[in-house]
Amino acid sequence: MRLLVARCEVRYSGRLTAILPEAVRLLILKADGSVLIHDDAGGYKPLNWMTGPTFMEELGDVLVVRKAKAEDTLEIRLVEVLSDVVQDMGESAALQKDGVERDLQELLAASPSALGEALTLVKREWATEVGPVDLMCKDDDGEWVAVEIKRVGTIEAVEQLTRYLGFIREDPAKAGCRGVLAAQSIKPQAVALAESREIRCAEVDLAVLRGEREPDLTLFG
Repeated sequence: MRLLVARCEVRYSGRLTAILPEAVRLLILKADGSVLIHDDAGGYKPLNWMTGPTFMEELGDVLVVRKAKAEDTLEIRLVEVLSDVVQDMGESAALQKDGVERDLQELLAASPSALGEALTLVKREWATEVGPVDLMCKDDDGEWVAVEIKRVGTIEAVEQLTRYLGFIREDPAKAGCRGVLAAQSIKPQAVALAESREIRCAEVDLAVLRGEREPDLTLFG
């Protein structure tokens, strides 16, 4: 991983055109080709980014990053480099789900119809450029359904599933992919946001999935 702190100007071109005016930024260049551009405000979200794989080249004081399978381009003009550090991060250790989420995923993978509709599991941990989808399924009509599983469904969980759907739908064969957020409990604000994005919410009970008591499924939308 390369960490650059530099006074720079950033131009993005592709689906739209955007410019970050000259200022001091933190540039994160990851080994997988991802590029993230941060400043010292605005929380954890980058001001601009490009997910890997990408092609990078340095043309004098300009760093050019191009998307491998699209016309998206980042041009970063380095005015003054304040720090330039390269660090070997070693082997990546995947995020481990807590016991409840892990058990929910395993049980719903074995019986996806517990989500309240006839679904057939295609794959667990379906890889996308922004992380793995817990379950990728198909419904009775052969349409794709992406399922994100949480212990508690929050606004952040809806945002996460929205990002997954955005990347999945870039494939024309999966352009109609639907989203389902499954959790033991789902916050009302998350339900409202999910409904506005046509994401279905399903509250599931771990004890029911384990066969320890009778089903009591709550559906929203």
